[in-house]
Amino acid sequence: MLELKSVTKRFGSTQAVHDVSLQIPAGSMVGIIGRSGAGKSTLLRLINRLCDTNEGAITWHGKPVTELRGKALSQWRATCGMVFQQFNLSPRLDVLTNVLIGSLARQRGVAPMLKLFPAEERARAILELHALGMSHTALQRCCTLSGGQQQRVAIARTLMQLPEIILADEPIASLDPANAQTVMETLSTINRERNITVLVNLHALDIARRFCPRIIGMADGQIVFDGTPDDLNASVVDAIYGRHVIEGSGARDEAQELLDAVA
Repeated sequence: MLELKSVTKRFGSTQAVHDVSLQIPAGSMVGIIGRSGAGKSTLLRLINRLCDTNEGAITWHGKPVTELRGKALSQWRATCGMVFQQFNLSPRLDVLTNVLIGSLARQRGVAPMLKLFPAEERARAILELHALGMSHTALQRCCTLSGGQQQRVAIARTLMQLPEIILADEPIASLDPANAQTVMETLSTINRERNITVLVNLHALDIARRFCPRIIGMADGQIVFDGTPDDLNASVVDAIYGRHVIEGSGARDEAQELLDAVA
């Protein structure tokens, strides 16, 4: 169980996340939707401890995440892998080395700095690439790959951390529809076959409904919806995306049209 209790994060006078409480059972596949600036990315960074809470607590299996420091914090970040929109790969390194970087938390000494990884780690990296249909690119430089291929390499690198949770922050935002579909299918398969908890931030409502059994909607740093795809209706879409604030009473009709289009 991943649990957030009254979590708040402020940046100066801006309240990015406000009084968020969630319970996410291990093995869940959860989509987080909302407009830009709704607090989705900050929420994932708080869970991974890339930034600290101002108030509230985060626990994993009852153990306090918000209190971790030093080596324990490094271990948590390995347990809680991140997949980013911009891939964060080293473009001039080959695919295999990029994936092996995910195992650095388990390595000692200067050997990894010289790109000298144990044989068992290299074998495992190849297996992870094979599972994602990318083993044929192992010796290519990452800069030669398409965006969708690079994102799958980034996912393979995250899997090398042996994570229990994967936090994916807009992983398909820069991809074309075909590659976006492939990446989401990859995350869904990892969740289903490996029982790894996946939290994924998304802008696309249709993608969230298709791949995520549970959807959380955020607006102005707060949770305004938490339910199944079938629970999404025009009023909920209004609350998440705030279109009624700008467009008036006609927004609900447009929200319903959006839901009808992706149903």
